[in-house]
Amino acid sequence: MKTLILDGKNEKDMARAALIVMGGGLCAMPTETVYGLAADALDKEAVKSIFDAKGRPQDNPLIVHICSVRQLSLLWESVPEKALRLSKAFWPGPLTMVYKKSAAVPDEVTAGLDTVAVRMPSHKVALELIRLSGTPLAAPSANLSGKPSPTRVSHVKEDMDGRIDCILDGGESSVGVESTVVDMTGETPRILRPGAISEEMIAEVLGAAETDPAVTRGVKDDETPRSPGMKYRHYAPSCPVTLFCGAPDDTVKALLKADENASALVFEEYLKEAKAHFKKAVSFGESWDHAEHTKRVFAALRELDGKGDIFIQAPRELGCEAAVTNRLKRAAGFSEVRCTEHTVIGVTGRSGSGKGYVSLKLSEELSLAYFDADAVYKKLLTENGDMKKAVLDAFPDCESEGEIDRKALGAVVYNDLEKKRLLESLTHPYVKREAEKFIKENNGAVIDAPLLFESTIDRLCTLTVGVYCEDGTSLSRILARDGITGELASLRLSAQPPVSFYRERCDIMIKNEKEPELSALIKKLI
Repeated sequence: MKTLILDGKNEKDMARAALIVMGGGLCAMPTETVYGLAADALDKEAVKSIFDAKGRPQDNPLIVHICSVRQLSLLWESVPEKALRLSKAFWPGPLTMVYKKSAAVPDEVTAGLDTVAVRMPSHKVALELIRLSGTPLAAPSANLSGKPSPTRVSHVKEDMDGRIDCILDGGESSVGVESTVVDMTGETPRILRPGAISEEMIAEVLGAAETDPAVTRGVKDDETPRSPGMKYRHYAPSCPVTLFCGAPDDTVKALLKADENASALVFEEYLKEAKAHFKKAVSFGESWDHAEHTKRVFAALRELDGKGDIFIQAPRELGCEAAVTNRLKRAAGFSEVRCTEHTVIGVTGRSGSGKGYVSLKLSEELSLAYFDADAVYKKLLTENGDMKKAVLDAFPDCESEGEIDRKALGAVVYNDLEKKRLLESLTHPYVKREAEKFIKENNGAVIDAPLLFESTIDRLCTLTVGVYCEDGTSLSRILARDGITGELASLRLSAQPPVSFYRERCDIMIKNEKEPELSALIKKLI
């Protein structure tokens, strides 16, 4: 079989791809998550050919892709109201919902289950192919079963050339890991496979959500998988894979003691050290950059394959990183090295967000010592001679009788970003060393740090939590707490990053307007 490469931007090529699908053929199509191997979901013979082309086990169900919410009534026996609410919030997008199937759906799609998984992709080429084909499309990832999922045409060609009719080129996938799969058959939506839509995001829409235990432990041999990616070793290179789990600063220390003949996948800030140690090392972004991890992970696994054992500096396991960690655990067959013995939670956010309250509550509920980075910084300004000298050498106008005039220093740095960065570069290393010592002495900690990421204290943490609230609430809290003018309070807020800064970097975000909901997070950590 000759596999055609077709252009997703070309109308004639799109029409040709649709004709192939309508004739019972296989077409690899781009989606925002990964490339999918598409066939008519209502044609059982076409569906069987997906399993043959991939070498996929017959008991591994497929996801059906639609281009309109109206198509749900064709695939499900009914459409629950909760599903409509989630579709309104997240479709088109990387969310798959599982519900009772209709009689029109072949058993070959569902692996004999009475449920079927459905999603609406956001990639324009995928939506147009579904529309032109006139039918929902079953489409697992377009790779040989078990291998890393494809995010580029070259990946699909590597695995599927000569096995399928065509590959529809739509560029590189923007998300990079498969969709979140959520079971909608119970009272509480249950995540069967984590993805870009997190448990917290679903709970925000529906009030509650939970994650199936099999996500972290895998499906047992005698259990039937209810979602793709639950049972078998997936996303795996041919070489053995081992995860190094824990705080980034701890995992890199362990990695650099490992066999130098291996290859490594590490965070960007440690890449230089890794390249000096291993025969090959690649980066999948800064340790805090969740979006970059998901985008790069499968391409990186393919790049490292065939170059010896693969050691991976694993992202954290909760919140935004759950999807990547889930894929890596399955790639490694759950082979992992624990590098951080204790729980270290970094809590951050804008002034007046209530991060202090959240930090103290977590400290109390989890029996962890509380480290106030801001208080430590202020103490060091008066008691640490080396740090005091460094600051006064850089800001001589802020000296008063041999001491640092903090109000004068604040007035200078709040009005000048470059001077603020200079001050931070001088003081952050001292505060971080105090945090490291505190963690060691107390066997873990909750760290309340306004500048968690700027100080790189986040690299000591096993979890990072961002706290936020409305700007008006923040302002009123600052005025009540600090007794300063509204002008100065506004100036302080304007000098800080927006909420989006924390949302991009923190593993979990908590809204703190009145009484923040911490019970679900505490339950997971316990």
